[in-house]
Amino acid sequence: MAIITISRQMGSGSIPIAHELAEKLGYTLVDGEAIMQVAESYGLSAESIEQADEKPPHFVEKMDFQQVIDLHLIELIVLEYALKGNVIIYGRGGQDLLKDIRSVLRVRIIAPFEDRVEHWAEREWIDPDQARVMIRKSDQQRAGFIKYYFDRDWDDPLAYDLTINTQRLSLDMAGKVISDGINDQNLLECKADCKKTLTDLILRKRIEIAILSSGEVDAYLLDISVVKGVATLSGQLHSKDEKKRTLELTRGVEGVNEIIEEIRVVEFRTTPSED
Repeated sequence: MAIITISRQMGSGSIPIAHELAEKLGYTLVDGEAIMQVAESYGLSAESIEQADEKPPHFVEKMDFQQVIDLHLIELIVLEYALKGNVIIYGRGGQDLLKDIRSVLRVRIIAPFEDRVEHWAEREWIDPDQARVMIRKSDQQRAGFIKYYFDRDWDDPLAYDLTINTQRLSLDMAGKVISDGINDQNLLECKADCKKTLTDLILRKRIEIAILSSGEVDAYLLDISVVKGVATLSGQLHSKDEKKRTLELTRGVEGVNEIIEEIRVVEFRTTPSED
């Protein structure tokens, strides 16, 4: 069950590389179009995807709350595609979302800024100045998305197994290097446990969605982990009622075999203590 993630800079030539690689390998390309095709079955609209997909928060409480839920749903789609195997996950923070899956080949596709401007202007038939603005905004947006939701520098080279500069390598050679890389023995040896770990990640994501979607629990300080169907809930909640409701919602998620509860209740004070 091979999985490739592609992180890309806008205008780096990653789009044709991903499409040609998917066709050559017979893999499913999980990009914006693939997500949109199944979005309705997950309760996502085109508008909600546009607001949440690879976007940093708006810092408007009501919008951000819904954006977080929609982002979790997009991540669930990506994880369930990954479970099927033989996929290329294009963007969506795939390398971070699947950081615990050791058999994943994490690819980064880059190019110098002005090269990307020229390529994008030609591709979209737009003025170079307009392309320059679009690429700068895209870089900032994607870097902000990775930093806020995964607490990582988008450009950190240690998050990727393979970085390809398309100024130096042709698109054909880039595809060949990636297709050769997925057969590396170190990755192949990790595949056995991949499905089990992914199944646990999907279950964790479903629990997170159930709790957030209820609107009854302030889950900001709640920690959830799942191993072999056993969900461990730890961290902090603000009341016994929140704790009770969290446990009820978790039990209601199909696939949860057992719950280990280690939640601390810390009452929320609306006024500071005078002690």
